This record gives sequence, C-alpha cells and structure tokens, in this order.
Amino acid sequence: MIPKELSDSLAELGRDFYARGWALGTSGNFSAVTRREPLHVLVTASGADKGKLTSEQMLLVDEGENVIEGTGRPSAEVRLHLTLARIKEAGAVLHTHSIWSSILSETYGDRGGLTIEGFEMLKGLAGVRTHRHREWLPILENSQDYGALAQNIERVLGDHPSSHAFLLRRHGLYAWGRDLMEAKRHVEIMEFLMEVLGRTDDGQR
Repeated sequence: MIPKELSDSLAELGRDFYARGWALGTSGNFSAVTRREPLHVLVTASGADKGKLTSEQMLLVDEGENVIEGTGRPSAEVRLHLTLARIKEAGAVLHTHSIWSSILSETYGDRGGLTIEGFEMLKGLAGVRTHRHREWLPILENSQDYGALAQNIERVLGDHPSSHAFLLRRHGLYAWGRDLMEAKRHVEIMEFLMEVLGRTDDGQR
C-alpha cells in the first residue's frame, strides 16, 4: 500500500517548491524509497501541477518502472530516480527546474560542472563540516534516452562520489539524501548557492 504520511509529505514538498519557483507548472518530479529488496519508490505522477500537488498523485513503482499502485503514469525520468536510489543508496530523490539551475547549467555546461567553495551554507550538505569544502556540481548533457542518461549519471557520480547533486544542462537540478528531509535540505542548499553564484561575476564566467 502507498504510505499515506510519505505521500502527504511529497505532495506538501511539491507545493512548497512550486511556491519557491523551483517546480513551476508540471515541471520537476520527486520520489522516496518505500522498500529496498525489491526496490520500490513512491514517485509523482507525470503531468501533475506541482502548485496543486496532492497525495493522490503519487504512484508506487517497482525497479522495472512498473506501477504497483496508483493512477496515472510515472515520469519517464523515474529511471533516473531508481538509478540514484540504487547507486547512492538514496532514500529520496528530488528534481527541480529553477531559473538558476537552468542558467548555470548552460553557463558551465561545456566545462562539465562547476566548483562551489568557501560558503558557510555548504555545511548544510551531509558530511560537510567546514565552509572550506569544495563541492563539485557535475553538469550532464540532457537526453531523452533515459537508459543512456542513467548510465552516464552512474559513470559521472562514480568519478565524483562526494557530489551531493548534479545538473542536467538547460534542464534542472537532481539532489538526493538518506531520507526526504535530507534531500529537501540538499535542494535548498544547492538552490541557494546557485543563486549566489548566478548573481555574482563568478557565476557569469
């Protein structure tokens, strides 16, 4: 059965991200793991307006991307959520489409990522204890071939295992955490830092 408390939390989070301008219209998708063996995730249904997201718009999906429970179809990007749940042991994966993630992903796209360092807010990321931390935010080319994109994500994060998030070029941010609250915090931290960079000269070079 779909866990009611978890589906309510995902819906509330979606409405909150909409209000912040991070998931306007039907953009973005959010998931949380409900079991590991076999892997099941609760994920937002495709086409859901995030400003009016409800718990009834959540689908329970297995590792083969099959809907176990719920009405509608999952986003094609559910493959990426399942990949991150597996390779990062993430308990939740959150994908936003903010203005700053779109801008910076294009500004730094040819470099394959950007380094963020020296900001106190970095200490909000799991395992980070000092503002001197250097966070590498990978940028991957967007693709509608989600199987190939999932393989590319696995390769890039294998090369950068300490990264807490990545960007899809001209698309948006993916962040994750051990649970939904940690994933939410990572989105908040990364969105803050991207806006800081975007509003400074460093964010335009």
